[in-house]
Amino acid sequence: MREVDVMGVRVEMPSNQPIVLLREVTGDRYLPIWIGAAEATAIAFAQQGVVPPRPLTHDLMKDILAAVGSELEQVQIVDVRDGVFYATLVFADGAEVSARPSDSIALALRMGTTIYCADGVLDEAGLAVPAEEEDEVERFREFLDHVSPEDFESD
Repeated sequence: MREVDVMGVRVEMPSNQPIVLLREVTGDRYLPIWIGAAEATAIAFAQQGVVPPRPLTHDLMKDILAAVGSELEQVQIVDVRDGVFYATLVFADGAEVSARPSDSIALALRMGTTIYCADGVLDEAGLAVPAEEEDEVERFREFLDHVSPEDFESD
């Protein structure tokens, strides 16, 4: 397993499909995962520190875990099959729950939990970004600095 950081979310054109971009902490690979608009909004809210007036689903999950005294130890992106990614929520008491990566990432960001990705997933779906393409990554970062959760709302 390799630790990954959440670079952010964006809408991929021309498909208008949101993606979350993860980056290997100790390497040069990036992992794009296509996600739903609601999950993209949840991730963007968490990254921007937006606190909605009423809890969204991932905020509710965080509050429930706190209420029952359960600690989310880590999120693991464990598999990719036919372009579909799979994740596991790992709790301090050893319990594990299968989950979608998008929901897992949204929850991890709210709880300050570390996200890991299996080596096999990075080998299969990760993209190495050579130094000469770092400008493109920087443009993506600039985009992330200016995107708002409302950009992911469907009309």
